[in-house]
Amino acid sequence: MKPGIGIIGTGMVGQMCHLANFAANSACRVVAIADLRPDLAAAAAQRFGIPQVYGTHRELLADGAVSAVVVVTKRRATGPIVLDALNSGRHVLSEKPMAYTTAQATLLVEVARQQNLVYSIGYMKRHDAGVARALQVLTRLREDQSLGRIVRAKGWCFGGDTGRSHDNFVMTGEARPDGIELWQDGPDWMPRAMRPGYDNFLNVFSHIINLARYLLGSSPTVAESAIEASGAGRITLDFDGIACTLDLVNGSEGSWREGLTIDFERGAVTLELPPPFAEQEAQVIVDHDGRSTRFAGDKSWAFRRQADAFVSDIAARAVPLAAGADSITDIALAETVWKQRSSG
Repeated sequence: MKPGIGIIGTGMVGQMCHLANFAANSACRVVAIADLRPDLAAAAAQRFGIPQVYGTHRELLADGAVSAVVVVTKRRATGPIVLDALNSGRHVLSEKPMAYTTAQATLLVEVARQQNLVYSIGYMKRHDAGVARALQVLTRLREDQSLGRIVRAKGWCFGGDTGRSHDNFVMTGEARPDGIELWQDGPDWMPRAMRPGYDNFLNVFSHIINLARYLLGSSPTVAESAIEASGAGRITLDFDGIACTLDLVNGSEGSWREGLTIDFERGAVTLELPPPFAEQEAQVIVDHDGRSTRFAGDKSWAFRRQADAFVSDIAARAVPLAAGADSITDIALAETVWKQRSSG
């Protein structure tokens, strides 16, 4: 039986990146959406042909046709809604950040474990076909040692044009509602003035941190960090003796620039990521003996591949590429970086 998908949150990202992609997947059915903005929910349901519209996530979770949910809401509301969904026995794909503290994240993962549910976090870059290609190349190079050993890595994220090619969504003039349950937006020790920057760090820059972990090793330590109040800055992660320095910049003009270079003794592998909403694959460049080989991708979209993977994971009860249990590490690293900033 095809899983019944419910989408909680029908803003731009909810519609364009999630609702449209699940609606296009023949292996599932989008049976319901929920949004606190009734006009927006009705308009989105009409555009995508969704049979049921609910005003709250709890009403949606009372619908027996819903077996899995996608949570794309205000970031501080994500945790409470995911907790309700998991407690109701629904598989979950939520946007990141999954939470604001390791304690919050650990609670969600433990409930998912107890309920034997698929719990996936929206680090869609792991699903990029170019990233999969880069992982294959890196695995081969590590095994055959044709470029020697890895000596260092460097990554960058310069936010810019998000690459949206078309407006596959509808919007209304309704205000975002207040009065919903929100989780605390940082650890107890974090001063109130730091929390907007911490929020930006988790929302934007956790992607490149998560991707570095996917390619280099799941559990690095924070070797150095210099973070500005806005959340931008530079951090160095230590992957068992391999230093990976990440440059993080907010709101740069022009094109979105994001990627990762892994330097070997006799060459390098570079991953150039597309803008987040661009329907194209990352490109992989291998440098060896003074020559560069570029592996260009097609126009597959990481968000579409993420949606397809979630449906497949539900059917197989498989561990997602960006599982909640793994993503706790991203929250822990963020806490460490900001703790260092707090202590000077």
